[in-house]
Order: sequence, then C-alpha cells, then structure tokens
Amino acid sequence: MTAWKSAEITPSAARLTESLRDIGYDFPAAVADIVDNSVTAGASHVDVTVEFAGEESCVVISDDGDGMTGNGLLEALRYGSRRAYGRSDLGRYGLGLKTASLSQCRSVTVVTCRRSAASNVNVRTLDLDLIAEWDEWLVVEPVMVPVIERSAERLAAEPGTVVIWRKLDRVLPEKRPDGGWARRRLDSLATKTAEHLGIVFHRYLENSNHSGLVITVNGHKVQPWNPFASSQPTTKELPLQRFELSVGDVSGTVTLRRFVLPARDEFSSAEEFERYSGPLNWNRQQGIYIYRADRLVQWGGWNGIRGIDEHTKLARAALEFDTDLDSVFNINVAKMRVTLPPQIRQMLDRPINELCAYADDRYRKASRHTSKEQSPEAPAQPARSQQELPIPSRSDAGLALRAAAMQAGEYAAFRRILAVLAERAPEVATALGLDS
Repeated sequence: MTAWKSAEITPSAARLTESLRDIGYDFPAAVADIVDNSVTAGASHVDVTVEFAGEESCVVISDDGDGMTGNGLLEALRYGSRRAYGRSDLGRYGLGLKTASLSQCRSVTVVTCRRSAASNVNVRTLDLDLIAEWDEWLVVEPVMVPVIERSAERLAAEPGTVVIWRKLDRVLPEKRPDGGWARRRLDSLATKTAEHLGIVFHRYLENSNHSGLVITVNGHKVQPWNPFASSQPTTKELPLQRFELSVGDVSGTVTLRRFVLPARDEFSSAEEFERYSGPLNWNRQQGIYIYRADRLVQWGGWNGIRGIDEHTKLARAALEFDTDLDSVFNINVAKMRVTLPPQIRQMLDRPINELCAYADDRYRKASRHTSKEQSPEAPAQPARSQQELPIPSRSDAGLALRAAAMQAGEYAAFRRILAVLAERAPEVATALGLDS
C-alpha cells in the first residue's frame, strides 16, 4: 500500500469570509435566502423589519418556526453546514444564512428557541471584524444590545428564530450613515424587498399546496404576485407537459405549464394590466419562470430557446422541478440562477414555440381590433346567407398551420418551408397568414 504524505491546510478565516461576501446577492435576494430557512423550519409568519438608526441601523428577520437547539445553532453558523437536507427543503449548500447575511453586513446574530422558556433561548454571533482580528472561525455569545434583548424576550414566550443584521456596511453609505439619503435608501430597499418576496414566494403566500405563509415587511403584509394572471378569466392555459429527466444517477420529473395572458383590452381593468406588467415590464417579463420546490428561482427571457419579441410578450411559462434535480439544473448558491440541461432544452423547443405562436396571434388580433376602433367606420358588408360557412382569417390559418407542424414534430421543417415560400411566392405566404 502506498503511503501518502499529507498536511491539513485550514483556509484563512479572515480572507475567505471576506471573499464569500461577493457571491452574488443583492439586498432583496439576501433577505429571501433567510426566508427560505424560515419556510423550511415550518414557519407560518415571517416578519422583516428594516430599522433606520444611523450607524446602529439593523435588519431583523423573525419567524415562528421550529427554532434550533444550541448545537443546531452552532451548526447553522458553520460555513458548509453538515446538516442533511430533505426533499423539498429550500436550502442546499449549507452556506445561505452566512453568505446571504454577510453580503450585506459585518455582523449577523441568531437568536433561537425550540421550546418556549428563557433558559432555552440560544444566542450566537458571527462577526467579521472579530474573525479578521483573530483569523479564526469564531462564533461568540454577543453583548446583549437592545435589539437582541427584545428578540430573546419574544422567543422566551414562543419558539422561533430571529436573524439580526448589524454593521450594515454594504447598505449604509460610509459617509453620513445617519443622513437623509441613508434613511431613504433603507426605505427604498424595504419596498424592493417586499416586491421581491411577493414574486419569489407567491405560491406559498397564495396557499397553493402549502399551509399558508404570511410575510410582512415593516409591518405591511406582502402581497403575492402571480406572473400568470390566473385570476383573470381571459388568461388561456395550454395543455400541461411533463418530461422525465435522467442524467447519470439522478432522475426526476420536470413539469411545464404554459399561459397566454390577456391583451390590454381583455384585462379586467387598466390597473390590473399595469400590475401584471411586473417589475421588468411586459417585454422582459415574457419567458420561462423556473420554480424549485414551488419557490421561484429565475424569470424573464427564454433561456436561449428563442429571443424576446414584442409580439410574444403575452407568453409566460412555468418550468417546475424538485430539489432532487438540483445537481442537474446546476442551481447557484444564491438560488437566483439555474442552467437548463441540454436534454430539457431540446424537449422545450416545440412546446415553447407553440406557446409563442398562440401569444403572437392573440397580440396581433388585439392590435387589429384596436386599429379598427381608431380608424373611420368601414362600409357595411353584405350579409352572408345562412348556408355560407365563415371564412377563417389569415392569422387563424397561419396559426393552425404552425400548431399542426409543432404537434407533428416537424416545426423545424415547417420553418424551412416557410422561408422558401416567403422568397419564391410571398403573395401565397401572405394569403395564408404566414408573412409575419
């Protein structure tokens, strides 16, 4: 047997913790990662407080979940926690609590209690300044400042966990952290965070397949934003698609749901149309919305399957997978980006193009209807006899041909034929509604 010489090389705590601050979080995404832990702990209420107090400003994220024991708390504050993640747990790498928190602040304190009693409350702090001073992986019992004391008192009465961010060096300006600009920035971040949480956790907030989660930001209840306008009666859902995916030893099911949203005049109100335009506005909100265990991870755009187009802005699709496929989708630490595996990309090509064909048709019909309303009144047409069959519109004929090609699995061939037809007989392409 070959004898190996070895040496244990412990990473520099000071250097590594500073490097991990730039893993890719912005403020709303960092808060969402902490809320993931609350959801996994079975919380029904999560309260986010962004409190301005100059240099003593802090962010407090509290829940009524299961709480942790003392040993559990120490493990939670370990980089690369050794805890096992169950199916549908929103955590994955054992880094979220630390990397998300310290991407925004230099000190994170966790107050937790599994059974209600003052003696069962556990408090520990991870402080970058202390780690930098000693260059060791230190977790300490903090000085009980008022915000920590209030959290401990609350948990003595009911179990749960409170995460406190202090020393907000990535949030507050270095100069004048007590000024008006700093206050306005915190107010703005609170608003953006509420909006982000309403999107990311909308299925949990809507109580679909869940016990009903309530999230508040600075005392205001977060409202869910369902990207598919399911409450609108004119939203059209195409048939559901399921794909079996196997990569190496990993296998699972991926579900695709496809929606064509109403055009402007088909919405119940102008306000609803504007609301469903979303934070990115209509054109950039079109595309694939990727859900991991019902938590929205990535949205906007078609992931390289096709380009963004004004005529397909009403098309949105939900791609859903569970945590057993994490390695296949290569989800990142911040849970904000995934990579579509090649097998899924190929499977999605036909149903996504079919969805976009329907969305294109709906958009064009709405545009023609609006144009007719704005143009002078056209002369009356002679009435058809009762025996006469209605003549399909050009767009109906074109859409039917596109859909038939997709269902037959020949859409690529159809597009090649269409290109030749447009070149050699453009008038025929126009007559069939295939000129766009």
